[in-house]
Amino acid sequence: MASSILSDCSTARLLPLRRALLPQRVPRIHPCPALASPRRLFAAARPQLLPRPHRMDSVPAAASSAESATVSADASAKVIDGKLVAKQVREEIAVEVTKMRDAIGIVPGLAVILVGSRKDSQTYVRNKKKACEAVGIKSYEVNLPEDSSEEEVIKHIASFNSDPSVHGILVQLPLPRHMNDENILNAVSIEKDVDGFHPLNIGRLAMQGRDPFFVPCTPKGCMELLHRYGVEIKGKRAVVIGRSNIVGMPSALLLQKANATVSIVHSQTKNPEEITRQADIVIAAVGVANLVRGNWIKPGAAIIDVGINPVDDPESPRGYRLVGDVCYEEASKVAGAITPVPGGVGPMTIAMLLSNTLESAKRIHKFK
Repeated sequence: MASSILSDCSTARLLPLRRALLPQRVPRIHPCPALASPRRLFAAARPQLLPRPHRMDSVPAAASSAESATVSADASAKVIDGKLVAKQVREEIAVEVTKMRDAIGIVPGLAVILVGSRKDSQTYVRNKKKACEAVGIKSYEVNLPEDSSEEEVIKHIASFNSDPSVHGILVQLPLPRHMNDENILNAVSIEKDVDGFHPLNIGRLAMQGRDPFFVPCTPKGCMELLHRYGVEIKGKRAVVIGRSNIVGMPSALLLQKANATVSIVHSQTKNPEEITRQADIVIAAVGVANLVRGNWIKPGAAIIDVGINPVDDPESPRGYRLVGDVCYEEASKVAGAITPVPGGVGPMTIAMLLSNTLESAKRIHKFK
């Protein structure tokens, strides 16, 4: 039964995939027929992206039924192209960074603290540094040895907290096992918590009439994709599969703030298929390959697939391929719009990190 295998994503970095996890491949317990490739569907005509909304809870209506993300069930779903949207977001950020620099002489700064020598974490930090450089954000980096103490890490955080040239602080996860993640993440100033992990930021997100300083990057990216593809949220039924602090829970809170009626499906949920089938919007972030099948999907629903899972594939040069939590080949025949894996939510996460850093600099320096 599906509910017996449903598990929640609890890793702090879902995207991109950690290479260190590759030997522990997800067994092919949910075989998904290779009826279509996400890359093939990219070749289809892309919808015109809607203008960027001014607020995350401001949902633009589709200009016409032809532009709506909801299409008839007998057609292939529109591909929600995360690469395309992330590129657009980065271009917008670069323009804003230039305006800020020219107007008040301030360049947004992002500091990243890396503890240890994990190859995947080093790659992520390197990618973030490149992304900062591409949009004109200044990057700062601290690399500490694996056996560093919590006190040493917190000392560097405190230094960045008080540095006026730093507007965002990110502690690369996972941390070494001898460290308490909560102690370290809580040391980051809430005003520079561009990852959105500080409990006060999450608390403000959960409260009506309050706004957090920052929204966690992956959930924010999910919402941005829905907005830019004109998916109507207000008054719609939404299901979030997975209840992690990093993706599932904040995604549900964001959907609720956007006036959707939200249900969360998790490991103890009975009849998850029936609940998911009622949803106009599904965000899947559970970490089980191909869990959500075509018969779980309401015709015309919008599907945001956060999962990224390796499955054995002898035809691939790497011996594996990446799939999401949703069986793409089946769901794309039923849904109105769907994100591919890879190329959907993944590119949005770093784009939203840059967005949060820019927002922080604007807030600190009162720049409109």
